[in-house]
Amino acid sequence: MAMSEWKPLVPLCAGAAMLLLDVTVVNVALPSAAAELRAGFTELQWTVDVYVLALAALLLGAGSAADRFGRRRTYVVGLAAFGAASLACGLSPAPGALIAARAVQGVAAACLFATAPALLDQTYRGRARGFAFGVWGGVSAAAAAAGPVVGGVLTHYLGWRWIFLVNVPVSAAALVLALRLFPRSARDPRRRLDLLGTGAFAVSAGALVYLLIRGGAVGWTSTAALVLLAVCLLALVVFALVERRRAFPVLEPALLRRKPFLGASVAAVALTVSAYSYLLYVSLRLQTHDGLSALQTGLVLAPLGVTAMISALLRGRSPDHPPPRVPIALGLLLIAAGALVMLVAGTSWPSVLVGTAVTGTGTGLVSPVLAATAIGAVPGDRAGMASAVNAACRQLGTAVGIALFGAVYARHGLPVLYAISAAVGITGAAVVWPLLRTARPGRPRTHPIHPTGPRAPESRSRP
Repeated sequence: MAMSEWKPLVPLCAGAAMLLLDVTVVNVALPSAAAELRAGFTELQWTVDVYVLALAALLLGAGSAADRFGRRRTYVVGLAAFGAASLACGLSPAPGALIAARAVQGVAAACLFATAPALLDQTYRGRARGFAFGVWGGVSAAAAAAGPVVGGVLTHYLGWRWIFLVNVPVSAAALVLALRLFPRSARDPRRRLDLLGTGAFAVSAGALVYLLIRGGAVGWTSTAALVLLAVCLLALVVFALVERRRAFPVLEPALLRRKPFLGASVAAVALTVSAYSYLLYVSLRLQTHDGLSALQTGLVLAPLGVTAMISALLRGRSPDHPPPRVPIALGLLLIAAGALVMLVAGTSWPSVLVGTAVTGTGTGLVSPVLAATAIGAVPGDRAGMASAVNAACRQLGTAVGIALFGAVYARHGLPVLYAISAAVGITGAAVVWPLLRTARPGRPRTHPIHPTGPRAPESRSRP
């Protein structure tokens, strides 16, 4: 790719880095924030939880809005809102203000996560498309693992507020670049927003994520947990009934009958459960048992992000791209192998270093291909929907995995977590292999596009 063809990747990768870092970057800064704001434990939990709740619950709605109003516009709005919310977080005078700002951050993150793959899909094609998705996927995987490291460094040297304030200039720069580099993407004024479907999914996903986050604390069979489960299931039934009757649903049920799309969704869940869900508990073990600091622990886990970036870039630069099921299945098997390394070699930091390096290699193979495969399985005007569904599967997989692993860790410790991770990776590879049999690296285009990179300049005048 020529240097000019790199430019559209910058705002997209910046958005991915910010939104995924902010899932975990807060954890190591919570004690400092609590001391300064005089926040209680419940308020600290909400600072973390409300971001994940908003992000997971509104992803489908953001994807539908992107198809209706244009992906460029939705992404730009997301960048502006994320920067403003980050500033509000950094200047928060009280716990309530911080929680409210984090909720807005989550909404903005949903706009970014739901639209970025669709923007990549409309901007690149051919080898450039594979490389672009490789870079974006590598950055995403690295950012997901780098939160504790970044949070530890910023909190130690600059203070907890800077974990949010650092997003402000990044958001502003990415916003300027997005406005300059992305042509106005197609809009469908006839497409009505599915507010009822969006609301039903948001309630169902929100209740599920909150149940998974708080279930261990309140008791899985408590009245509160059972009420949350009932709300989740009822809202899911309403969502399914609504989507069957909508002319412009937020999720077309017919898409789930497309095996490549379903396979990419299953792989997204398997990826996040097997690769990321145990990291929190590994971090706790290294700090409480091995005596490592937060910064040292982050450095031990850093190979996951580094090898993910390297493998994603190497695959993107390869002139030959096999069918998507090959890197996805191989990547899930490598993730399982990384977990098995730690299961066999033990939980000391050297074995974690090696195991996460192997796992990172697998995630670097899977992450870039997932979104491209999901988008490639649907018509072009449903790219935002496909991108949002795949992102929602990843976020819900993370929430499910963390909750499941938390319950197991409390009783059985890390070895069983590694065994579960390996089992999920192997099972995921076996399930997606037949589902992705007909999946292809790209989708035939119905609009003009530059043969090797971004769209030609004349496409910028498109309404």
